[in-house]
Amino acid sequence: MTFSIKKIVPHLAVVLVFIVTALLYFSPVLSGKKMFQSDIQQYRGMAKEQMDFRAQTGEEPYWTDAAFGGMPTYQLGAKYPYNWIKSLDLSIRFLPRPADYLFLYFIGFYILLLVLRLDWKYAGLGALAFGFSSYLIIILGVGHNAKAHAIAYMPLVLSGIILTFRKKYIWGFILTAVAMALEIVANHVQMTYYLMLLVLVLGIAYLIDAIRKKELPHFFKSVGILVLAVVLAVGTNAASLMATSEYSAFSTRGKSELSINPDGTAKQDASGLDKAYINQYSYGISETLDLFIAGLYGGSNSEPYNKDSAFTEFLLKQGVPPAQVESIFGQFGLYYWGSQPGVSGPAYLGAVVVFLFVLGIFMVKGRLKWWLLGGTILSLLLSYGGNLSWFTDLWIDYFPLYDKFRAVTSIQVIAEVCVPVLAVFGLYKILQKTEAKEDKLKALKWTTGITGGLSLIILLFNGTLFSFAGGNDAYYIQNFGMEFISAVKDDRKALLIKDTLKTLILVLIAAGLIWFYIKKKLSETQVIIVMAILIVFDLVQVDRRYVNTENFMAARLVEQPFQATQTDKQILQDTTRYRVFEQSIGLNGARTSYFHNSIGGYHGAKPARLQDLAEFYLYQGNIQPLNLLNVKYIITQNEEGAEQVQINPQANGNVWFVQNVKIVPDADTEILALDSLNTRQTAIVQKKFANEITSKIFPVDSTDSIELVAHQPNYLKYKSNSATEKLAVFSEVYYPEGWNVYVDGNEANYFKADYILRAMMVPKGKHVIEFKFEPEVVKTGSKISLASNIVLILIVLGGLFYGYRKKTSTAEA
Repeated sequence: MTFSIKKIVPHLAVVLVFIVTALLYFSPVLSGKKMFQSDIQQYRGMAKEQMDFRAQTGEEPYWTDAAFGGMPTYQLGAKYPYNWIKSLDLSIRFLPRPADYLFLYFIGFYILLLVLRLDWKYAGLGALAFGFSSYLIIILGVGHNAKAHAIAYMPLVLSGIILTFRKKYIWGFILTAVAMALEIVANHVQMTYYLMLLVLVLGIAYLIDAIRKKELPHFFKSVGILVLAVVLAVGTNAASLMATSEYSAFSTRGKSELSINPDGTAKQDASGLDKAYINQYSYGISETLDLFIAGLYGGSNSEPYNKDSAFTEFLLKQGVPPAQVESIFGQFGLYYWGSQPGVSGPAYLGAVVVFLFVLGIFMVKGRLKWWLLGGTILSLLLSYGGNLSWFTDLWIDYFPLYDKFRAVTSIQVIAEVCVPVLAVFGLYKILQKTEAKEDKLKALKWTTGITGGLSLIILLFNGTLFSFAGGNDAYYIQNFGMEFISAVKDDRKALLIKDTLKTLILVLIAAGLIWFYIKKKLSETQVIIVMAILIVFDLVQVDRRYVNTENFMAARLVEQPFQATQTDKQILQDTTRYRVFEQSIGLNGARTSYFHNSIGGYHGAKPARLQDLAEFYLYQGNIQPLNLLNVKYIITQNEEGAEQVQINPQANGNVWFVQNVKIVPDADTEILALDSLNTRQTAIVQKKFANEITSKIFPVDSTDSIELVAHQPNYLKYKSNSATEKLAVFSEVYYPEGWNVYVDGNEANYFKADYILRAMMVPKGKHVIEFKFEPEVVKTGSKISLASNIVLILIVLGGLFYGYRKKTSTAEA
């Protein structure tokens, strides 16, 4: 028992260090402050209606009216029955946000390195290198919490897979199933997809090794076990996955109904995203160097203010008062000059970490090196996107589901995982006495020559290897003059030189440490401690340029990210049901959704039909979509820039009877037919729904009426009275997968009209019509989740019992 305690004490100490480190980096959380995250601010706007409904009723609506005219909440933090894995996830993330994610980075990577049979000291160093890599910190600063969440569980999934391939079948299965379930619950499909790519590279490495060692039966047995583990993990998340899949077909990520573009040209016949959209954020090939030198390409387009900068001097020369210089400095977003439209900071892995990674290439042999090196190279090549279009196009055209994701630079998360692992193994190998001294000195010489030499070349040429020309420089020259951009270029160059010099110094210190160890002047532990200090110092110094205490504010301001304007208050006096369009935000912001039912919002997968209407009409200045979606109020700005409200007198209202029906053959004709059509009088219906309609003409009767009398996000109640059967059009988004309609309590049929709305035949006489959102996918998925969770718990308990019995039997023997 004493021996077991001694073995576990170092790990407990490391975990404590991780907790303290996470809290210290995000120290404002200790005083109750919260981080302002721009994406989370938008999420709060999108999700406010569902959160309010949940708080008031204790029920989950699964639908919101507040965004995009109406959409499911499956990707807006919806809660599902029997989601026990989510409860486990929350128990692991017990620290205040965002310290919880930083701790999760640390602990997951630490476990991976332990599974790879590294000592706790090396594992702790590697965890710090991974957790503090700048990309992982920067995404927390901007609020990409789901992305951070999914990345944090990647090492844990890899740990389970590696255990399985090491013939630890039971524990490998259990860890893979649990970790994969946690990975899925993080709800960032793109990151999980990239993890799959890394796992494929790992699988190829194991396959080649199995062929060489003639262990193919073991390889395929391991693959079978892992497939079962993933299936079980998917089952535990069945409700969310099935619901997301269902919505995906309805969103801009699904296959469009249309075959034409707004300009009349043929639409690309693909179910994925447009190539230009996928490649919008493409990493520059030479930009790869900022993994090693943080400020090589200007850092970010919101680089922190420097009072000694050339641009500051330029502003002062122009007569700008010193007190205003800092505010003007932050208005332009000038310093980043790479290939992407803009970045929040460099994907800096660290000078020491990259040095050790190169050392690992020379020192580490076999399957591990080729897996990690292969994953790194693949991620870099794919991150180049449009800058290496022939390679990217192959993946978009032929690799399953690759065309569903944009921002190809995100795939560098694979390198974020692989580089620190190989770096730590490089350090481990060179500090072991099993390696020949001559091999160590040779590897050290080559590594120092490559990394230090690269830094030295950049310094010696004094930045003349680079143009320092940004994509928007022509605009600034035209509007502010050449002197303006010359000052900016001087600052870009100064940042490059400063960070390159820092990188060179760190490389030389790291090389010196290893040299002194080889010469027996330092011990292994001393080298590890100093390396850890160097890595943390290096990475944190860069991290804090972009994410620091200034990102935090009072919790109340974070929890209430938007303040109602006088315009909002004026609109909210109207207690009827309507929608609002805010012109300054358009369809790409959630501020409006925080206060009103909006046709805009903030989401990576918008409802496709709304986006189509916007592209065909709204963006062209035609307000037909506003009328159809009952946009009663339009928030505009007057000539002085002040907000004002315009009432849209053409808004169709919540529901109406039409006089005529126009049958069209397909979606193309349907959307085009809306142009200049009086949709209050005529409905456009596709031919496939024609059998739902009993007539094409419905006589007007002044006594006919239909009105909305009650509404919730997931429930709508109407009363109708008509002398004859009528066709009613409802100003509600058509979404057949969950919305059911009832007439006087009896289920009825409805169909799509006017490209985006619901319509139905209403019998003559007085009737109560109710729309209820009753998603069958949630019910079915929840049952699967319950069964999968029970199976997973039984397997875990069985594994624990098996381990206990095996240990007891060994002790008795």
